[in-house]
Amino acid sequence: MTACQLCTAPDAMPVPLSPSGQADLCPTCAGAMTGPVVDAPHWSCLHDAVWSEDAVVQGMAWRVLTRLGAPWANDLMDICDPSPEVRAWAENGAGAEAPDAIIHRDSNGAVLAQGDTVTLIKDLPVKGAGFTAKRGTAVRGISLVPDNAGHIEGRVEGQRIVILTEYVKKV
Repeated sequence: MTACQLCTAPDAMPVPLSPSGQADLCPTCAGAMTGPVVDAPHWSCLHDAVWSEDAVVQGMAWRVLTRLGAPWANDLMDICDPSPEVRAWAENGAGAEAPDAIIHRDSNGAVLAQGDTVTLIKDLPVKGAGFTAKRGTAVRGISLVPDNAGHIEGRVEGQRIVILTEYVKKV
């Protein structure tokens, strides 16, 4: 019997993965490639899998982390940075979102959600308001701009402003 490429469980079976061919996965990991993913102790294996030399294993780990959305999974995604090709493959095959869904990401690539808190990573002059939003300012309860993945809205110094996602970091 072969071992699962993500968690090393001994009961792995070949699972087809488009476009990369196939991988040997246990039933739990195979189900996570297309079905719902629930935060469970099983996923602690991803701490090792994201650092794998194998791009397919890295992509599968990134795919599961993205779909988990748990705080520890977001932290792990913040510290590991797969190549753009691996990330694109993982995101395109994740199936968690519709193909045309807009995903808002911060400067580190972490997925932003409605109501998150972010920190500014650069001083930003606010046009029309006459002040500069200082680096390190926490913006709580952000809103996602539905038609632009590069924009979020938040309240800084009592003013509701649009902020470019490239200048924020998820807290």
